[in-house]
Amino acid sequence: MARLFGTDGVRGLANAELTPELALRLASAAAVVFEEISDDSTRRPRAVVGRDPRASGEMLEAAVCAGLAATGVDAIRVGTVPTPAVAFLTADYRADFGVMISASHNPMPDNGIKFFSAGGHKLDDEIEDRIEAAMGEEFIRPIGAAVGRVLDAPDAGDRYRRHLAQAIDERLDGLTVVVDCAHGAASQLAPLAYADAGANVITIHADPDGLNINADCGSTHMDKLQAAVLEHGADLGLAHDGDADRCLAVDSTGEIVDGDAIMAILAMSLADKGRLHENVLVATVMSNLGLHIAMREAGITVRTTAVGDRYVVEELRRGGYSLGGEQSGHIVVPGSGTTGDGILTGLMIMARMAATSARLADLAGIVTVLPQELINVRVADKHAVAESPAVKQAVADAEAELGDSGRVLLRPSGTEQLVRVMVEAGTAEQAGSVARGLADVVAAAGA
Repeated sequence: MARLFGTDGVRGLANAELTPELALRLASAAAVVFEEISDDSTRRPRAVVGRDPRASGEMLEAAVCAGLAATGVDAIRVGTVPTPAVAFLTADYRADFGVMISASHNPMPDNGIKFFSAGGHKLDDEIEDRIEAAMGEEFIRPIGAAVGRVLDAPDAGDRYRRHLAQAIDERLDGLTVVVDCAHGAASQLAPLAYADAGANVITIHADPDGLNINADCGSTHMDKLQAAVLEHGADLGLAHDGDADRCLAVDSTGEIVDGDAIMAILAMSLADKGRLHENVLVATVMSNLGLHIAMREAGITVRTTAVGDRYVVEELRRGGYSLGGEQSGHIVVPGSGTTGDGILTGLMIMARMAATSARLADLAGIVTVLPQELINVRVADKHAVAESPAVKQAVADAEAELGDSGRVLLRPSGTEQLVRVMVEAGTAEQAGSVARGLADVVAAAGA
């Protein structure tokens, strides 16, 4: 049987795969597990519950709250807020755990449920496995006054805004920013947070109706933001996804600034302030070689992890590091939050612009992106193919050909029977040629 939890919680087609019955049982099981690991038995357990604005979130929120109350947990509903707000509020309300109902950048029909432990931290595999195992067990149902209550928290958004306001040192007066809210969870809070800091804010795609989340907008569809930045003559544009845990940018010329360039900008900012612990940046193996080269020239070490922001967070916590993220725009700054926070990222980008009086294009120019070619090869046994002698020899030959001017990344897909072949090189032609050659070897090994 497949594991219920994926790389970022439990996701599926709402009301087909992710049903109210599953949500209720999942919430109850989580309540049981968190009560077992709690170090405070003097009060009734509490859980923060938030969601993004997709229509199915209303149904799933009701089911989650019912599952929590049925196990004697008070559910603190914080309404429609970004995922990082739920992480922050879990700590701020001193809750025992948090629940976010969202499918992030996925289409509207999907939804998901993810959990945060006390303090707002993502769960490790062992806790997720315990929750999944507990779903098959019976639990004690409290009665009378012991039944959990469902409480609304009208100050949740203001608490999160105050937290964001403390994250930067510079005022943003004079900066004009276009914000694409993806008709998602940031639609109210992102424009307010940027305006709080002094920026002139122009919003697009900030009218969620439950059905239009991520629909041809946000961080996965940047063209409308690019056009809006040029139309308004803005200093920059910022694009969030449905739950606002990521941020990508557009400079004043309309060029996209991806997560690698954003990490470089923020790493330089923190290093200049003496706040980049051990001068280390944490990134995944998918970050462009150009980021590694730029950071090396700046005296900053890049530590790499497997793909997935949870692995970035694990490495950040292990080393006590100050900054990490992904090319997709998930940026984690442990000094200001426990998980990726798109609004925080946007504030920090603009704070660096304000502090240096530099254009975003100039700040992002520290990274020269090397041409990249990615080919997915379908095979019968992805792990066997990736470890085959013929494939390993082909990779070694390709690395020898590229030398220090490129790199090869060959890895099995985490979800499909695919081997992903990625090559970066000094030219697009070389990247394509080397990638195709490797893909042919992979295909032959998997035949």
